[in-house]
Amino acid sequence: MSNGEQESWSRVKERLRAEVGDDVYSSWFARMDLEAIEEGAVRLSVPTRFLKSWIQSHYAERVLACWQAQDGKVTRVELIVRSAVLKSAMLPKVKPDVGIGELGTRYTNGNGIGRSLIVGDPSVHEALGGSPLDPRLTFDTFVVGRSNTLAHAAAKQVASAKRGDPVMFNPLYIHSGVGLGKTHLLQAVTWAGNAAGERKVLYLTAEKFMYGFVSALRTQTALAFKEALRGIGVLVIDDLQFLQGKSTQAEFCHTLNALIDAGRQVVIASDRPPSDLESLDDRVRSRLAGGLVVEMGPLGEELRFEILKARVLAARTHHPAFDVPLPVLGYIAKTVTHNGRDLEGALNRLLAHNKLTGHAVTLEMAEREVRDLIRPQEPKRVKIEDIQRVVARQYNVSRSDLLSSRRTANVVRPRQVAMYLAKTLTLRSLPEIGRRFGGRDHTTVLHAVRKIEGLVGNDMALAEEIEILKRQLQE
Repeated sequence: MSNGEQESWSRVKERLRAEVGDDVYSSWFARMDLEAIEEGAVRLSVPTRFLKSWIQSHYAERVLACWQAQDGKVTRVELIVRSAVLKSAMLPKVKPDVGIGELGTRYTNGNGIGRSLIVGDPSVHEALGGSPLDPRLTFDTFVVGRSNTLAHAAAKQVASAKRGDPVMFNPLYIHSGVGLGKTHLLQAVTWAGNAAGERKVLYLTAEKFMYGFVSALRTQTALAFKEALRGIGVLVIDDLQFLQGKSTQAEFCHTLNALIDAGRQVVIASDRPPSDLESLDDRVRSRLAGGLVVEMGPLGEELRFEILKARVLAARTHHPAFDVPLPVLGYIAKTVTHNGRDLEGALNRLLAHNKLTGHAVTLEMAEREVRDLIRPQEPKRVKIEDIQRVVARQYNVSRSDLLSSRRTANVVRPRQVAMYLAKTLTLRSLPEIGRRFGGRDHTTVLHAVRKIEGLVGNDMALAEEIEILKRQLQE
């Protein structure tokens, strides 16, 4: 790169700093480097995908304008992630965005030199368009605690199984709220399974599965797509709650049945249990529920502390001087309770502050930097099954009575109360609540809700009963 190009870049940076201010510049542009200028295109690099995404979303036009003010020949600005820049003298030539469909997923080692990680048989992923894998999401980096022990053990069993071994549980269905480690486990299964070379493991998000199926229909290659999918040894599907469309769901159901019936392993993750996937066909829900369904619970304080310690050690691979005192880790573990991504965000803020300002990480800095990540504790997620159980116990009837067609007074009122609580304490729709109460119509649920709402205003005893039930369910 010529001195003239570097001088132009320096002037562009000064112009950018003057326009956005020192604070914004330090946060988003201080680590941006000029890679090349070719035929009116300026290629800039940043160290993380997050920075690339943020700058593209919020400052792309401003950066281009600053370049055009400096050099009128510039017509576009390209932003790349530095860790994905391959040094041709050191590495084989591969396509710019290598994913599991080609050589592997690229990452950066401690010296900042890009390397390529080979993932099993790449031709499988090339043909089927597997979703990209994050090389950090392996079993080695997964921190095990009380809330995820069973899910972790089941995932490791799947990953270590050999070709021809009997399938212990199929499908393996893992569900939890966001940021609690579902994707980490699914990608770990894929990495470990392909590294062992025993079985072909394909990782797909639900969105990628839909895209692949629709593309196959459009290009009249649907049969080849189906046959290729059903030849997979282990099919891993992430974010199943996003699977939409009747034809896509039907194809997923056929693929699921074909793989399970052939003794192939299926691993699925979602943000809710199979019974709560209202958009899916009953047959799919039933097949999913017939495997091993494992919930990953919220991260306890002790597990959050261990996750933070592991992340600090990982950060030191690239930033040896980065140090977070144990009291600071303890503070974050105690106060940032929502999910693992918030923990990651808190550490990233401390790292950025430390690297950009040179100031050591202190408790005062942490309190200031993570203020907005300290969220109020979410109320317990109430399940319809819990409502039915608690109401049945309160009114001395059985859960099967609530789901039955009996119309006697001692069953009708508890059933209406349970439907009312299901509507007010959960996010389930009226048709879903009706289905969970013995296949009733949504108008029946609506009538029950309105009936109880009307009675509560006049019947103090009923109002008190319902408040007691709510407290029991939310404790």
